[in-house]
Amino acid sequence: MTENIQLQTAERVTTMTIARPEKRNAITQAMYGAMADAIEDYAKSDDVRAFVITGAEDYFTSGNDLQDFVMGSRGDDVPPVIRFLKAVSSCPKPLIAAVNGPAIGVGVTMLLHCDLIFVADCATFSTPFVQLGLVPEAASSLLLPATVGMAVANDMLLANRVLNAEEAVGFGLASRVFGFEGLMEEVGQIALQVANAAPAAMVKSKALIRHSQDRMMQQMDEESVHFADQLKSPEFAEVVAAKMQKRAPVFK
Repeated sequence: MTENIQLQTAERVTTMTIARPEKRNAITQAMYGAMADAIEDYAKSDDVRAFVITGAEDYFTSGNDLQDFVMGSRGDDVPPVIRFLKAVSSCPKPLIAAVNGPAIGVGVTMLLHCDLIFVADCATFSTPFVQLGLVPEAASSLLLPATVGMAVANDMLLANRVLNAEEAVGFGLASRVFGFEGLMEEVGQIALQVANAAPAAMVKSKALIRHSQDRMMQQMDEESVHFADQLKSPEFAEVVAAKMQKRAPVFK
């Protein structure tokens, strides 16, 4: 377990905090591995019945740590990010998101696999994959249009439209908005309700709601192939170079 992923369990509820505030909670491969471990353990646990994902301080997550991501993509046969996405998408028990600030990239796409999404009034949502020379991931090319509608999904995935908290609720990406200061208290109460519900009925209800997993997994696998290709592309190399040189990328 990395120190940047913090776990706290009480009253049958585990809260996982993405805690790298000095980097706006950007996620490394080691952090993805720890997150995958935590969710896989939760899925098998008889004692924990609700799982909350949140971020430290004033960011949910700024997405992937790009430099770490490039290095990690050259290693394991199954990268930790893929393990995490498979874990979050296949978890049979309820997943709750408490979005305390900006959610960027995977910070948005992981929400598509959560069952209850509560957001602070200061939260924003953006998916700048194309702007980074990448493609959508986590089956977001399938799930985001199904969630917010094709027009808004295209606006987010292709033109990097940024949604605010009220828009996220209005378009169906989030469940409810709370004030920043009261978010975790409100989510904690809801998580307790979930944890105290009949566990077998909860698992069966989630399975009924999310009944079509095969198409989603197929889409996720297809996206992963294109994502890996783009990581090796001149376009992504230009994005990384531009960030290092503190300039705007120029795509040919």
